[in-house]
Amino acid sequence: MSARELITEHLDLWTGAVTKKSSSGRGSNGKVELTGVKKLRELILELAVRGSLVHQDQNEEPAALLAEKIATEKAALMQAGAIKKSPKLPQISPDEIPFDIPNGWHWIRLGELVKKIGSGATPRGGKNAYVQSGIPFLRSQNIWNNGLSLQDVAYIPPEIHERMANTHVFPNDILLNITGASLGRCAVVPADLEAANVSQHVTIIRTIDPLNRWYLHYLILSPYVQSLVWGRQVGMAREGLSKKVLEQFEIPLPPLEEQHRIVQKVDELMALCDRLEQQTSDQLEAHETLVDTLLGTLTQSKNANELADNWARLAAHFDTLFTTEQSIDKLKQTILQLAVMGRLVEQDAGGEPAEDMLGQLAELKQELIAQGLLKKERKSQPVDSEDAPYEIPESWSWCSLTDIGELARGKSKHRPRNDPSLYQDGTVPLIQTGDVARASPWITTFSAKYNQRGVEQSRLWRPGTLCITIAANIGDTGLLSFDACFPDSVVGFTPFWSDIPPEYFEYFLRTAKQHLEDFAPSTAQKNINLEVLQKLLVPLPPVSEMTRIVQKVDELMTLCDQLKERLNQASETRNQLAESVVEGALSS
Repeated sequence: MSARELITEHLDLWTGAVTKKSSSGRGSNGKVELTGVKKLRELILELAVRGSLVHQDQNEEPAALLAEKIATEKAALMQAGAIKKSPKLPQISPDEIPFDIPNGWHWIRLGELVKKIGSGATPRGGKNAYVQSGIPFLRSQNIWNNGLSLQDVAYIPPEIHERMANTHVFPNDILLNITGASLGRCAVVPADLEAANVSQHVTIIRTIDPLNRWYLHYLILSPYVQSLVWGRQVGMAREGLSKKVLEQFEIPLPPLEEQHRIVQKVDELMALCDRLEQQTSDQLEAHETLVDTLLGTLTQSKNANELADNWARLAAHFDTLFTTEQSIDKLKQTILQLAVMGRLVEQDAGGEPAEDMLGQLAELKQELIAQGLLKKERKSQPVDSEDAPYEIPESWSWCSLTDIGELARGKSKHRPRNDPSLYQDGTVPLIQTGDVARASPWITTFSAKYNQRGVEQSRLWRPGTLCITIAANIGDTGLLSFDACFPDSVVGFTPFWSDIPPEYFEYFLRTAKQHLEDFAPSTAQKNINLEVLQKLLVPLPPVSEMTRIVQKVDELMTLCDQLKERLNQASETRNQLAESVVEGALSS
């Protein structure tokens, strides 16, 4: 099977295999990586360096003779003083050969193919060495596999550049990142870059003619050489790749004419991958827009009849709309939005309105203050429903969290907070902002355990407490599933009545997090803190309806999670199939 056939016969795998990019905490951005196309690019490069991408011509000069010509040229350059003399590298032993190559190819050390392998340097003068314009000083962030990125390039004065003569960069040099997260990225210097210098985190690889430098560039990007790059870093801390390590790399060398054919074919197939990637990205973007639009019609519906019509329209295309994790997450967010707008369950005409409940809660609040069980608040402005961002049912009321329950910051008075005497033989969980971020929505993890002394300098909160982070990952929410303490980077909310479900308020805060200014119009702050939380406009249903809302949301969220699990299983299957196709192509 030809490489082009390998692509075209498995298009559904290459375009359908996607992986969600990792992100910390709940509320990820939902971005995906086109795993299939990425694997396809890797496969093309691996086939290229194994001699399986283009045909071999037995009439062409074998690579062993090319290696001799390169050795002769290198010796002449050293004899003339054009390049530094270098010690002879050891021959490649049979044990070092990782795979078979075609007849006419030749295994050779990287150091034998180049005039220079050497990292850059740091210009003297520190920050003062850099200027607004001058000679480009290339750093690892400028080196990308598809070329140099000069958008944020630094510059050094010409006189400093001249003093750094050993690290001058010339057109057609290959630049390779040798440290950090970008290790292994490499680019060929374009012909129009007349002068440049390079940092110590980048190595210059300067080839000897007649080697095709673009073949070497693609070779470095192949999974084979990338495994050498990442596997042969030096030191316990993975300090990077030295010249000595790089020049030992075992390189599969094709005949020169075949190098040209390989480069031409890789260029052609990478262009095809670009088109596949763009097409897949466009389809995903169009799908996302369609989902956003149709879900938006639900929350923008003016009455129950319009909502029913819009839901019917969406339900008719459910199987084609909700085919990605991101679309299901948006569906879940829409369910929460409908819930706190009073459009998820039917209203009970005979039920007690929320306004009556608020009156009873106000009396209870005053009793708790009089008994010293609740702190008296500073007088605040009454809730003005004219500021409300949307309409709610007649039986509902706009209120604040402090009308419904206690809202207070956590406590950790002792300094230092990591004093071992607070934790030794501890039994009471201490949660932090990261534990709240991981909640879904119940908090099930904790960072440490307080002993009795630790609890005494803090405060114990009961299960069901709504926790809201106001530091680090701001605005994350979770519900305690056990007795716990937390520091003042977390705010706790507990309703005055035990039959008021705190889950409802967790749902509301998740919907309000991204546009707080709509719910707290009296403050310009968009970040959550205790003051903002006290001023939030909260849509309050009757308590019986609140309970029905929580039950319905739990039911629908479970269905969404089941749908997501099935999608993840299907996605994993596609990724495994793509991996199998790659393995099959490499073993054939």
